Amino acid sequence: MYVLEAIEVTKVYSIGERRIPVVDRVSLSVRPAEFLVVEGTSGSGKTTLLSLLSGLDKPSSGRVRVLQRDITDLGEDELAPLRNEAIGFVFQSFHLIPSLTTLENVMFPAELKRDQTAQTKAQALLRRVGLSERGSNFPHQLSGGEKQRVAICRALVNGPTIVFADEPTGNLDSSNGQAILDLLLELHREHGTTLVLVTHNAKIAALADRVITLQDGKITGERRHAS
Repeated sequence: MYVLEAIEVTKVYSIGERRIPVVDRVSLSVRPAEFLVVEGTSGSGKTTLLSLLSGLDKPSSGRVRVLQRDITDLGEDELAPLRNEAIGFVFQSFHLIPSLTTLENVMFPAELKRDQTAQTKAQALLRRVGLSERGSNFPHQLSGGEKQRVAICRALVNGPTIVFADEPTGNLDSSNGQAILDLLLELHREHGTTLVLVTHNAKIAALADRVITLQDGKITGERRHAS
């Protein structure tokens, strides 16, 4: 059984009369609890592929299945609850809501599904990442590493099956970046979450169960690492 599948997925952008394939006939399958890295140089299509796999964007052609459900043609009203409950996102630039406190940012996805235990879950996660004393702080009062830890907590608060991470250490110094990576991997192992991570960092790729390489929107290589 696969938790994520892409079948001949293509994304084409049009500029005037030019048609530019950013993702070109990509097919892949991801197993439960797998740690998959998508690597490639800047402009290879990594972030676009992640957006297509997670339902944030729609392919020009091909199909995407999440938890064995074809999401390709779903409208936003159907996609939003699926993304909120089954999928977590960690972005390079954090995407925290400036007007919400640390605790409120983490609680937000759980509150969207009217989870009465949202605050308890959020507080437990913040304790887990060493930020329990920062719950009443706003994003502008946090360091980059703290913001990314908050973003990870927010991604995990609903207990998602799949977490997508787009260059999650890209805006951090090496020390904070390593701490964030360690945290993501620790939580991935503890909760059995499937982790799909985009990076161009070879050291991060070396830790994955499987690595696929993108070039010009196409998969040009795949390798597996012993678990």
